[in-house]
Amino acid sequence: MTAGFVKSWPDAPPRFFAVEAAGLRWLAVPGGVPVAEPLDVSPTQLTTTMLQTTPPTDALAEDFGRRLAVTHDAGARHYGVPPDRWNGDGYIGTIALPHAAEPMTSWGEFYANLRLRPYLRAAGVHLDVFERLCGRLEAGVYDDVSDGPSRIHGDLWSGNVLWTAAGVHLIDPAAHGGHRETDLAMLGLFGLPKLERVLRAYDEVHPLADGWRDRIRLHQLHPLLVHVVLFGGGYLAQATALAKKF
Repeated sequence: MTAGFVKSWPDAPPRFFAVEAAGLRWLAVPGGVPVAEPLDVSPTQLTTTMLQTTPPTDALAEDFGRRLAVTHDAGARHYGVPPDRWNGDGYIGTIALPHAAEPMTSWGEFYANLRLRPYLRAAGVHLDVFERLCGRLEAGVYDDVSDGPSRIHGDLWSGNVLWTAAGVHLIDPAAHGGHRETDLAMLGLFGLPKLERVLRAYDEVHPLADGWRDRIRLHQLHPLLVHVVLFGGGYLAQATALAKKF
C-alpha cells in the first residue's frame, strides 16, 4: 500500500478538503507541474502521496517554469470557474474563496468583485483608493484581450512548492480559472528560490505580455488582503501602498 501524507483538521469547514482534492486533480495536466496526488478524502482529512523534498537546483527551477506554463495553458472555461466537477466556493488558507458559477465579462470584473471587494468587506476596510482601483479594473484598464483564463493554482506561495528529486510538485491549491500572472505574483510575494530561472523558463514556453513585471504588484493585492483578514491590519498598509500605484 502506498504511504501517504495525512492532513487533518477535526473542525474543518464544510467541504474544505474535498475542494482541495478537486483542485489537485484539476491541476494534474499532462506535461504540467506534478501535484501531490489525492489518495483519500474525508470531511476532516486529506491523504496525498508522500513527497521527499530536496534542495532547489537550477535544473529543477527551469523544469518547474516550463511545466507551470503548460499547466496554465491547459486553460479554464472562464475567470473564477472552480475545478471541474465542483460546485460552490472554495478556500484560500482557511477562509472562503468565491467562485463564479457563470462567466464574467472580463478578468478585471472578476478580480474587482471576487478577489478584492469580498476581502475588503471581510476586513472592514472602506478606503477610496481601493474603490477607485476596482472601478478601473471593471472598466478593463488592466485586461489583456490576447490571453484567456488560465488554469491556476491560486495560492502559489513558496510554501506550496515542493522541490523533489523527481521535479517540483504542488500542494494546497486554491485552484480556479484566473490570470497566469496571479500565480507568478504569488511566487514572488514571499520569495521563491531561483525565481528568475523559473520565470525565464516559463517565458520560453509562453512569452509573457509586455509590462507583466509592473502588473505583478496588482496581482499581489488579493493575497495581501487575505492576510489582512487572517492576521489583522499589519498587512493593510502594504496593500494600500500597492493600490495607490494603480
